[in-house]
Amino acid sequence: MLNPFIKKYRFSILGLFLGMISGFAYYYFFGCVSGTCKITSSPINSTLYGGIMGLLLLSNFESKTNKS
Repeated sequence: MLNPFIKKYRFSILGLFLGMISGFAYYYFFGCVSGTCKITSSPINSTLYGGIMGLLLLSNFESKTNKS
């Protein structure tokens, strides 16, 4: 059985990991070599930015239920 936290936030966690992978892939294949680009010149910045964007995108698909 899944942990209740993981079950509740599974889309956010999935979005975080997919975003981090895609952010690093963007740095690896298209990154800015000269260092003038703030996000894509560093693998850490690109990975974190991708993770945040993936988290924000897929967190919209979570169900918001009120338990009264």
